[in-house]
Amino acid sequence: MLIEANPYKVFAGSQGQAIAQRVCEHLGCSLGQVKIERFSDGEYAASFEDSVRGQSVYLIQSTNPTADNLMELLLMIDAAKRASAYKVIAVIPYFGWARQDRKDKPRVSIGAKLVANLLETAGADRVVVVDLHAEQIQGFFDIPVDHLYGSNVLAPYVESLGLDNLIIASPDVGGSKRAATFCKKLHSQTGIEVPMVICYKHRPEANTISEMRVLGDVAGKHVVILDDIVDTAGTLCKAAKVMKDGGAKSVRAVTSHGVLSGEACQRIMESELDEVVITDSIPFDTTRCPKVKVVSMALPIAKTICAIQTHRSISEQNI
Repeated sequence: MLIEANPYKVFAGSQGQAIAQRVCEHLGCSLGQVKIERFSDGEYAASFEDSVRGQSVYLIQSTNPTADNLMELLLMIDAAKRASAYKVIAVIPYFGWARQDRKDKPRVSIGAKLVANLLETAGADRVVVVDLHAEQIQGFFDIPVDHLYGSNVLAPYVESLGLDNLIIASPDVGGSKRAATFCKKLHSQTGIEVPMVICYKHRPEANTISEMRVLGDVAGKHVVILDDIVDTAGTLCKAAKVMKDGGAKSVRAVTSHGVLSGEACQRIMESELDEVVITDSIPFDTTRCPKVKVVSMALPIAKTICAIQTHRSISEQNI
């Protein structure tokens, strides 16, 4: 997938090396060399080993905690601007702090807006993200934002399973729009109508669920729970049990971002889940959890870079 356009280079931070290598394979280019120098007190600095003068620079880095990953990206953006790059495009497969997108109680920060401000202040000219936790976060930026969807690789995987009596489940009411869109995508690919159910859950506090029930019938169905992020896996595991108790034949989860923090892997292995499918937006070693399968977002990201470089519509590229 060679690009005959303005010169460009692709670089990656510590959290973006694996997916960036796959992106470069699709683009037919080599991954640029960036050096992250770390000092004994924990401070670090970023520098490019290749000239970027007059070029469009694509920086691939997920900003999942710790904050070091975000700081790496900010330093790379700053270094590229100071090295006279023509444009700096931050490619962020996982946009961290996205769950802090509003004031849901008094005296709290809106982390997603703060991160957006930091990226712009550092000098980013454009941002490419995958499955923001809330789509309105795009409005936090005053620069162009290209929003890609994990369903572009997750839906074909679900289709490849060839499951009969398939039903899509949203783990909460807020995810119903995402699940409905996924159902439409499967319908467009297979020509088969795929129904949807919704889980109702009550959270007294973050990462804690006191009640969950299914709104819909899952008896005799192969259930696919769709979510954007799996963190502690508490919701997915509880939902899987509710589905199995309701007579589901199988329960698997597909989610764009596998944060998988704390005891998530142990919970998944001990749960009713048959499989958890995530993208490579965050690096994950599947030996940690054999039930987890990883599919790659590298091709959609490569297509997006091609579209940006050649000034074509991203939506028309079926991304």
